[in-house]
Amino acid sequence: MAVWALGINHTTAPLDMRGRFAFAVDQIGPTLQSLRGSFDARGRAPEAAILSTCNRTEIYCASSRIEIEPTIEWLAHSGGVAPGVLRSHSYMLQDAQAARHAFRVASGLDSMVLGEAQILGQLKDAVRAAEEAGALGTTLNQLFQRSFAVAKEVRSSTEIGAHSISMAAAAVRLAAQLFEDLGQVRVLFVGAGEMIELAATHFAAKNPKSIAVANRTLERGEKLAGRFGGEVLRLADLTSRLHEFDVVVSSTASQLPIIGLGAVERAIKARKHRPMFMVDLAVPRDIEPEVKQLEDVYLYTVDDLAHVVQTGHANRQAAVAQAEAIIDAGVQSFVHWMDQRGAVPVIRQLNAQADEWRAIELARARKLLAKGEDVDAVLEALSRGLTQKLLHGAMAELHTGDAEARQRATQAIEHFFLRKER
Repeated sequence: MAVWALGINHTTAPLDMRGRFAFAVDQIGPTLQSLRGSFDARGRAPEAAILSTCNRTEIYCASSRIEIEPTIEWLAHSGGVAPGVLRSHSYMLQDAQAARHAFRVASGLDSMVLGEAQILGQLKDAVRAAEEAGALGTTLNQLFQRSFAVAKEVRSSTEIGAHSISMAAAAVRLAAQLFEDLGQVRVLFVGAGEMIELAATHFAAKNPKSIAVANRTLERGEKLAGRFGGEVLRLADLTSRLHEFDVVVSSTASQLPIIGLGAVERAIKARKHRPMFMVDLAVPRDIEPEVKQLEDVYLYTVDDLAHVVQTGHANRQAAVAQAEAIIDAGVQSFVHWMDQRGAVPVIRQLNAQADEWRAIELARARKLLAKGEDVDAVLEALSRGLTQKLLHGAMAELHTGDAEARQRATQAIEHFFLRKER
């Protein structure tokens, strides 16, 4: 079996490019079916899993042979770009390199926020979705289970995440630079997913004047708002009430912006140009990018926050070195497992052949015993018959072929049959 990975992330592709390839959680199953179906036409659907976050979209596959080009073509088509354009913004990894990348992603070493822990949960969700879609086989399951184990060891054995600053914490830090007292601001969260929960937790710690949650599903919005003593808004009422809030943090799974330029212009006018701080954590964008050009609006995207979260980098280099050593060991272990998997068909054939020989000789011995033959003589014949069958192929190789072939056979036979116990 072979493993390959194709991906784009915050270091290889701009935000809008990443947005083209972002898949919502409820899309993963059908998307995996589409991906594997594109290979089915060739009669070789691979194992597959898709990881899609605000910072990356990655496809992991396993099959009898590596087929990166068809994977690129499928993903390019799904995002509506030419394969050449996607190739210029992507990375393609095979076998050990693919495993190393998966382990680094799970451990937070490939994240925009070095050492952040959220990616591990997102990777587990991706594996769960692949399993539910019937796309996960033995090889990818091993790859991901080992990545989880490596990530756990990195987290427990190093201080890789000790100094990390999350996106949510970075947003609070930037808001504090704009507003003198966060205790006097009104905060609106758009969406109710994991990223918004994290952001709400950080902002709530600053005791803002009020908190509100706008979400497509009212029940989920009420649940999140209830945790922080806030109110819930219908998404349909968002634009009419936007002016009430000093801080707006949005992260939904919408494929199109839900906060447009016109809505923000009207909100700023109603606020009499009091500043508004906006954070768009969604990929694709929730807030139209033109909003950033408005006076009195301070809009930040996930890429804008990258500069804030990279503080403390020097303090983490020792931890990174430790983490990389743990990952190296994990990669070697996985590659060894993969190599062993390559021998499985031969092992099965060898066991089947041995079972067949054993059954033949056992049946012959039982017939002789039924006829009243001497037990010792029957056992002698049984052992001789098994031995002859076992050695027949080796003996034949020693008596056929040219001198070079016989020499190779001799070395192999000495290795497998004539080793002395140490």
